[in-house]
Amino acid sequence: MALTQRLEMRQSQALVMTPQLMQAIKLLQLSNLDLAAYVEGELERNPLLERASEGEPATAAESDAATAAPEGGADAPSADWSGDNPIGENLIGEDLETSRSAMEERLGTDLENEFPDEAPRPAAQPEPDAPAAYSEWAASGSGGREVGDYNLEAFVSAETTLAGHLAEQMALAIPDPKRRIVGQYLIDMVDEAGYLAGDLEGVADKLGAPLAEVEAVLAILQTFDPSGVCARNLTECLSIQLRDRDRFDPAMQALVGRLDLLAKRDLASLRRVCGVGDEDLTEMIAEIRRLNPKPGLAFGSTVVQPIVPDVFVRRVPDGNVIVELNSDTLPKVLVNQRYHTELSKSAAGDSAKSYLAENLQSATWLMRALDQRAKTILKVSTEIVKQQDAFFTHGVQHLRPLNLKAIADAIGMHESTVSRVTANKYIATNRGIFELKYFFTSAIAAADGGEAHSAESVRHRIKQLIDGETASDVLSDDAIVDRLRNAGIDIARRTVAKYREALRIPSSVQRRREKLAETV
Repeated sequence: MALTQRLEMRQSQALVMTPQLMQAIKLLQLSNLDLAAYVEGELERNPLLERASEGEPATAAESDAATAAPEGGADAPSADWSGDNPIGENLIGEDLETSRSAMEERLGTDLENEFPDEAPRPAAQPEPDAPAAYSEWAASGSGGREVGDYNLEAFVSAETTLAGHLAEQMALAIPDPKRRIVGQYLIDMVDEAGYLAGDLEGVADKLGAPLAEVEAVLAILQTFDPSGVCARNLTECLSIQLRDRDRFDPAMQALVGRLDLLAKRDLASLRRVCGVGDEDLTEMIAEIRRLNPKPGLAFGSTVVQPIVPDVFVRRVPDGNVIVELNSDTLPKVLVNQRYHTELSKSAAGDSAKSYLAENLQSATWLMRALDQRAKTILKVSTEIVKQQDAFFTHGVQHLRPLNLKAIADAIGMHESTVSRVTANKYIATNRGIFELKYFFTSAIAAADGGEAHSAESVRHRIKQLIDGETASDVLSDDAIVDRLRNAGIDIARRTVAKYREALRIPSSVQRRREKLAETV
């Protein structure tokens, strides 16, 4: 067969991942904190992006959300970047005389001492146009300091950290410089709870110090305040605190060594191990409970960021439910078209024009992506509220089984889009703040063949049954299965055990021991 060359025209469709599309997908799955950080970086990089003024919606979706809310019904004004201040122009009327004689006549006093026309000029400032000083102390701050401005925040005491607190004690307790190096290295290994995370043999190898020397330094650090700090496990932490209280007798040492039995509430085994009676064991357990298992938390730790909801759901008096975006989480940025026009007129060369065009396109695409993100979040959240209306009315026991495909088919989007929208997004309801993914639960078949139950509602029922137990009637997993089947839920025993463990609920044997111990 002969090979020939020829030209052909073919028409096909293909999805191309342009940078703009990748940016829109990336913004869709960001949380409000990550989005704020991303937009902050764009504001620093792109000179055509500006922050919107306070109360001015930056996107169409934000304007829609503000219109839906009773307190935000104003239309979005157009951005004006001229820098003019029409209010400032009317602060002083044209008919107001501002000369010195006119001011003295209106105030009825002489302005010689209040507003001197000329003040003695210091010898170090011979310039005739220099502004007059108010007094001879104008160049000095409070108390005659050289710098006029002093920072009040410098007088605010800094938060004491656990590492700093230990380092201050080490400076007094360990005079040997070599041991201080080992001590500082060990202090840096202490976590925020006060525990030493690491292997002493590894520390000795890395520092080139004998293992006995490292252990000796650790023994000194374990005597520092707070009591129990620098322990390697819970047993050692409690032992250090008991030694400081002079209560680490053989019976208490045996009790601390078998904390696993204490967690299981196996009091009979603990009495045999410790060799004490019921009354002494009760006092020992009470003393253990008064100890601090995490002594390092008394000092500064990581600041916990509160959850800021992306969507609000509220019920109006007529019974309808209103879903609206949280405008505080929406980035308030605008494209400065006037600045772009001014720069375009003075741009010289193709590189400058290309730079402006690229920044304008990037800013425009960012605005569109932010607007599309807000609209998509509102659309998905509205459909979730519609599908789970029984939850908002009656509670978690009426939560329905729901998957991503049901929401995607209802709003005409792909499942991956719905998955990105619901990631790291929160909704504020009359029953609390929930992640959007909370409303997607698997289905558990009904025993009578009726409507399926959601896994979250079944977990809630299991917790309710266990919370209603008494010491004489503790439900086993099989008993919970029977009660759920009587309620119309077809569930296996291993599923009940899995849900119980996910809720961090102990077994029936351990629960019975705890309830009997509480009644003693």
